[in-house]
Amino acid sequence: MDRTTASQGNPAAGAARGGLFARHGSALLLLAVIVLACAAPFLISNYRIFQLTLAFGYAVALLGLNMLTGYNGQISLGHGAFFAIGAYVTAVLIDKAGMHYALTIPIAGVVCLAVGFLFGLPALRLEGLYLALATFALGLAVPQLLKYKYIEEWTGGVQGIVLIKPNAPFGLPLNPDQWLYFVSLFVMLVMFWAGYNILRGRVGRAMVAIRDHHTAAETMGINTALYKSLTFGVSALYTGVAGALSAIAIQFVAPDSFNIFLSISFLVGVVVGGLASIGGAVFGALFIVFIPNIAEGISKAAPWAIYGVMLILCMYVLPTGVMGLARIGMYRLRARRLRGKRA
Repeated sequence: MDRTTASQGNPAAGAARGGLFARHGSALLLLAVIVLACAAPFLISNYRIFQLTLAFGYAVALLGLNMLTGYNGQISLGHGAFFAIGAYVTAVLIDKAGMHYALTIPIAGVVCLAVGFLFGLPALRLEGLYLALATFALGLAVPQLLKYKYIEEWTGGVQGIVLIKPNAPFGLPLNPDQWLYFVSLFVMLVMFWAGYNILRGRVGRAMVAIRDHHTAAETMGINTALYKSLTFGVSALYTGVAGALSAIAIQFVAPDSFNIFLSISFLVGVVVGGLASIGGAVFGALFIVFIPNIAEGISKAAPWAIYGVMLILCMYVLPTGVMGLARIGMYRLRARRLRGKRA
């Protein structure tokens, strides 16, 4: 008797296997995606490898912004400022102090954590659009401050800082683009793992409670001021790490690279990927990296008009983002299974 016949004769065994797949299906899918990601740099061109490397860094930034906006309900239009700070911390430490690039990534994150936490303290008095305007001002101010003549010696002023792309260590048979791809992939996976544990734990529940009903959260004993400031700081940490990865991959930082459009792009990526979702950060990052190139390929005369049309269509087709559509599909699939079992 084969397995199919056995499962038909024993419904309990079939249900057990179905339940086993339901419990471990997500883990198996994630493992398959990681294996595919590890194989990708050996199958595609160096330019595509570079684009995916940038996308991994952007995904880290989008997850940080989603913690703040999607899970905690605070709107930021200035996260490009933390991205710039992280990138410059890495660039200055490599260029001026001769520090190894791998050590600069956590340092950039810690510096942005401190800056974000300190900025979050006075921002506690602001809500909604007022907070959005305050962060918008931060996003406008930081690139200009980086040009300030008294710190030009460190930041390079308008000329910026040029870095050297690191080679793979230990004689690994990888070119620099492939090596940085794997570095960014590893950092992204670590940051996503940490973010998953934060958001699925007590801290994440407190963040969502503050977002859903601020007064009720205070009544339940949640220190809303502390959690909001910490959320801002952790969000800035993630964005700073992303900025560090970007500086190492691009090998160049300049103030004009971090204009306010970068902050808007981050918000676009969060919405496209799906608010209050972890995996949505990856889809949002792929959107903001690849869609502008696709738009330019369609029309070199008006690429941003094409980009705008694509974004509008995306919002019509996916009003809750990519992960929102995935959730709806999963709910419908489960509903069908339940109806099938009852029948």
